[in-house]
Amino acid sequence: MFAANVSVDVAFTSYQKRAIKTLNLALEEMDCLWIPVIKTWKLNERMYGDLQGLNKAETANKFGEEQVTQWRRSFSVPPPPIKDDSPYHPKLDPKYKDIPKKNLPLAESLALTIQRVLPFWRQSIAPQLHKGKKVLIAAHGNSLRALVKYLDNIPEDQIVDVNIPTGVPLVYRLNRQLKPVELPGHAEGLSGVYLGDPEWVSSKVNGVKNQAAGR
Repeated sequence: MFAANVSVDVAFTSYQKRAIKTLNLALEEMDCLWIPVIKTWKLNERMYGDLQGLNKAETANKFGEEQVTQWRRSFSVPPPPIKDDSPYHPKLDPKYKDIPKKNLPLAESLALTIQRVLPFWRQSIAPQLHKGKKVLIAAHGNSLRALVKYLDNIPEDQIVDVNIPTGVPLVYRLNRQLKPVELPGHAEGLSGVYLGDPEWVSSKVNGVKNQAAGR
């Protein structure tokens, strides 16, 4: 982003360390480690419920590939909720000790992920944009899909096929009403543009697509 002459004034990220590490790397490269950073569980990756802690092979072996594919790629069908005695239950994680247990998701579809991401967008991120601030969001495939679905008004049956590549900056320009302005070289189906060599970006998108397809 430094090479693309993109600057930021405030950053948002999740409570999960991979997003925090990614954000810190980006801010260090941009010499912007001093800017305000807001962390929130509302930008966390989707909660995979009883699938938490299982790799793809273990998940397919336990539930069957067809069922797992439906959970991973459908818009509104969540996996089974995480068991209360699971070692991966969020109630056991000190990151969430100040969050009421009733508020912690036990399993999420993309639809449910959107229900927690968008209120945070409206209450915390949008006000910064209305002030003219340039915002950087470091999050995850599903929480970012929630945002691009909202910004580009992508239908439910199409957002499931949108794959957000890992570690590739996606730049949006918004007007005064916070509606996206289509940028030159924008990604297919989006108004924003990925930064980087197009062939490299395409390989990253395909990598996520193949992972989602279980290949």
